[in-house]
Amino acid sequence: MTAPTDPGSDRITQLDALRGLAVIGIVWMNVYVFALPSQGYYNPLASGVPEGPFDRLVWAASFVFIEDKFRTLFAMLFGAGCIILLEKGGERAWRAHFARMAVLFVIGLVHATLLASNDILRAYALAGCALPFLAQLSVRALVAVAIGLVAVHIGGGITAFGSAVYDWTQGRLNSDVMLMVERNFGSDPRAIQFSLEQGREALGERVPRRLDGLGAQLRIIAGSVPINLAAMVLGMAFWKDRMLAAEWRTFRLQRLAAVCAVLSIPPLLWLASWVSSNGFPGALAGPVSLVLSAPFDVALGVAYAALAMAFFSKAGGVSKRLAAVGRLSLTNYLMTSVILGAIFAVWGGGLFGYVNRAEAFALSFVPIAAMLIWSPIWVSKLGQGPFERLWRSGARLLS
Repeated sequence: MTAPTDPGSDRITQLDALRGLAVIGIVWMNVYVFALPSQGYYNPLASGVPEGPFDRLVWAASFVFIEDKFRTLFAMLFGAGCIILLEKGGERAWRAHFARMAVLFVIGLVHATLLASNDILRAYALAGCALPFLAQLSVRALVAVAIGLVAVHIGGGITAFGSAVYDWTQGRLNSDVMLMVERNFGSDPRAIQFSLEQGREALGERVPRRLDGLGAQLRIIAGSVPINLAAMVLGMAFWKDRMLAAEWRTFRLQRLAAVCAVLSIPPLLWLASWVSSNGFPGALAGPVSLVLSAPFDVALGVAYAALAMAFFSKAGGVSKRLAAVGRLSLTNYLMTSVILGAIFAVWGGGLFGYVNRAEAFALSFVPIAAMLIWSPIWVSKLGQGPFERLWRSGARLLS
């Protein structure tokens, strides 16, 4: 996703194609939010329907290669898009930037209330407010800031989970909190049933519940700011270093991809094996997915960015189609939620809680196919997407 730009402005096809790839990867992540109870997002034993060995394999592949890697990629491109506009914005650049973040937050709030409870636009808007203060840093300084933010995320997560689960004053595990963790990330039958009932509520029930829980949502979003900001800062660094400007040689891109993959894939495979061999307890499934995998998720996201930039420089037809998807990144992100809602929500096909993980992953290709078909047509005839126009117009009114 990038901030709205003038339809006639110069664009980098490889950068837009990378953004299109990121949008597709987000669908592979989000389909489980629409299809499975909340525990099932982290735990293959908590999908609400019987799952077999193939579903475990789908979980492992998603954990290692998809989960949070494409969020990292999406956030990197958000950071790159913001610094591009800050560099072009002149005297009013900061004011225009904060106006864009305000409008994006509102769009995300509506999206989360109506469709996707895991909406990332709100977190991006909050984290994005810090970007103007970092935009003047050097490439090395930006990378150092990103590493520091990842460390903050890991340290904060370990402290939060550790202090909650272990009562240091009594020197023992906190059984009440352990039960809560199991209900949120484990396979407790009653908790899964509650999530199934909640996921099948009508839109008229969902909206007031989501609005009532706005304070809790904001606390959760605030906790995700460091890791999202880390990826955005990396995106700014790679723009300044011209990697995302498609100016790196292929060998350099491939070398970066190889190094990041070697540093990230083996630890992710080990973490997946660790959680699986212990039977997916909530006390492991939650921290591993949300905290311990974070540095490796970021590294593999960088590997994807470098490898894709090398590939797109030689893949004309694929690059152009994905670039069209990327130019409509905000619109496509929101419209995939509409399509997934139409498949799984009670107001649509009502498949929520009735499919296993493998079936949900297969159904994710429905919105992906729709994006790949309609995006080139829209771009060729109308240019900027409808929600990109809304974002741009709203930001202009505020700035």
